Amino acid sequence: MMKRMRTVFEAAGGNEGMQRLAEAWHRRVMADEVVSHAFSHGFHTQHVERLAAYWAESLGGPTTYSDFYGDETSVVRLHSGNGEHDEMNRRAIACFDQALTDAGLAEDGTLRQVLHDYFAWATTTTMYRYHQSADEVPSGLRIPHWSWDGLEV
Repeated sequence: MMKRMRTVFEAAGGNEGMQRLAEAWHRRVMADEVVSHAFSHGFHTQHVERLAAYWAESLGGPTTYSDFYGDETSVVRLHSGNGEHDEMNRRAIACFDQALTDAGLAEDGTLRQVLHDYFAWATTTTMYRYHQSADEVPSGLRIPHWSWDGLEV
C-alpha cells in the first residue's frame, strides 16, 4: 500500500501552524510603513483567524473558510480596486518570508520555498488581478489549491 504524502498544510503544522503564520504575518505587515496602509481603514476583528483558515484551505487543509466565511470571489473583491501597488506586493511578500521564520516554518527549505511560492503567486495574481475595480471580479470563484507541485488545476 502506498503511503499518502502529507499536504503542505500538514507539513506546516496544520491549523496551529497556519494560525502562527497568520499572526506573525499580520504583526509584520502592521509594522511595515507601506503594507500597513492596506489596513489603514481598519480590518475585520477576526482577520488573523480568517486568514489562517483561508491559507489552510488553500494548502490542503479543511474547508473552514469556504464553509463559514465566503468564497474566493469575496476574498478577491476585498483585495481589488486599489490600483497598482507593486511595491506593496513586494513588501507583503518580504513580510511573509520573515513571518515564516517567526512562525518556525523556515527550517525545512522545501516547505519554506513552497509556502513562499504560494504566497507570492497569490499576492501577484489572484489578489492583484482586478486592481482597477472590485466590480470586475467574477462571481463563483473557488479558492485555489496549492500543493508541493504548485497550483492544482
